[in-house]
Amino acid sequence: MSERVRKDQVVYISYVIQGSDGEVLEQHDLPVGYVHGGGGLLEKVEAALEGKAVGDRVEVTLEPEDGFGPHRPELTFTDDIENVPEEHRFLGSEVEFENERGESMLFRVTRIEDGKLTIDANHPLAGKTLRYLVRVEGMRPATLDEVANGVPADAPLQRLH
Repeated sequence: MSERVRKDQVVYISYVIQGSDGEVLEQHDLPVGYVHGGGGLLEKVEAALEGKAVGDRVEVTLEPEDGFGPHRPELTFTDDIENVPEEHRFLGSEVEFENERGESMLFRVTRIEDGKLTIDANHPLAGKTLRYLVRVEGMRPATLDEVANGVPADAPLQRLH
């Protein structure tokens, strides 16, 4: 009997994330490792992998509430580009802001148009229905440290995002 994906195993996967229109939003052809049951994957994706063997494929469609949540307009701000430091006047630039309670949020420049610049703290995939195509590439028992940390020692954790 072949080994199956279960709690406290390091599992290596390759994957494609598609939007509802089939557009490829992210793709990892080289295996990415995670500790199964350690919270490194979105819950429904991890549940779909439970019990699978090397070579198995799963397809999971996630609505925003099961993925990265709805797009929250209150986390998007637009201002005149002249009010923004020059080093952040390009798409993809990231800046961290702290509120009066000391909580910090990472904002990303998402639009520059007509002399205006927009920053957004939403996850880039927030508000989108996503289709995950995942293949199990390998697995092994996790060490005690890996289980405790929720991260494989031989590969940095990369959330399926």
